Amino acid sequence: MATPNFLHEQPDGVLLSIKLQPRASANEIVPYGVTGDELRIRVSAPPVDAAANDALIRLLAERLDCARGRVELVRGHKSRHKVIQLHGFRPEEVLKRLGLAPAVS
Repeated sequence: MATPNFLHEQPDGVLLSIKLQPRASANEIVPYGVTGDELRIRVSAPPVDAAANDALIRLLAERLDCARGRVELVRGHKSRHKVIQLHGFRPEEVLKRLGLAPAVS
């Protein structure tokens, strides 16, 4: 299986490129939500006082079933375009846990 452009394998985990939409009606990873080289994610929190960033990290940690310390915002603190480091994960595992792995026939 080819790795999508929004995932980049690193020696200590995976980099995940995200386009974040704050003030959405619900927290969700947009199904089929790949825009260019970014995965689209919506959070209900506003982009004020890092609330949207915190909501993003909580959402990813819940979906990946891991501690929030393994989900680190490395770039894009004040932008909608973000890069997240997922420590200790492999790309296939991330896709599966986020519900983005292709269905096997």
